[in-house]
Amino acid sequence: MRVIAGEMGGRRLKAVPGKNTRPTTDKIKESMFNRIGPYFNGGIGLDFYAGSGALGIEALSRGIEKIYAFENNRKAQATIQDNVETLRLTDRYELLRGDNRRGLKQLLEGNADLRFDLVLLDPPYEGQKLLEILEEFQELDCLADDAIILCELGKEDDLPQTIGHLEGWQDVTMGITRLVTYRYRG
Repeated sequence: MRVIAGEMGGRRLKAVPGKNTRPTTDKIKESMFNRIGPYFNGGIGLDFYAGSGALGIEALSRGIEKIYAFENNRKAQATIQDNVETLRLTDRYELLRGDNRRGLKQLLEGNADLRFDLVLLDPPYEGQKLLEILEEFQELDCLADDAIILCELGKEDDLPQTIGHLEGWQDVTMGITRLVTYRYRG
């Protein structure tokens, strides 16, 4: 596993030990970022299911200014910490431990003006609640105008073309993975 492009392109990343996480392959990661960027001119990102931290780190490498990342698995948290420290990103990558939905509300309570320009949603394939989460982001008013929301899901899973002010922008299937991208038109 590695950073694909940008200022840290080619750098190796550690994977989370065990079988409790499903890392995004380099091929899928490259495809997803090439579709939505491929580079960014600053902005704030949210990695809602961080795993190894690879997607958030890729976003930072490609120009996102700061990433807030949620992860509740302790092995994954340790892996993220390792990856972030190795790449010297501790000032740009904020790891938030615990339940992501409750944690996001707490984060926003302390930062009322915080808006995300890029949201990465790569939950475990089983038991996804992406529609509910996408609706909740809008209720929390945490998306910047024209924000990009990238959802990675199983190829059999479904999401509507429009969800409130989120407009479906791209939808592609690669093997067992489906990538659905929305733009926020708030």
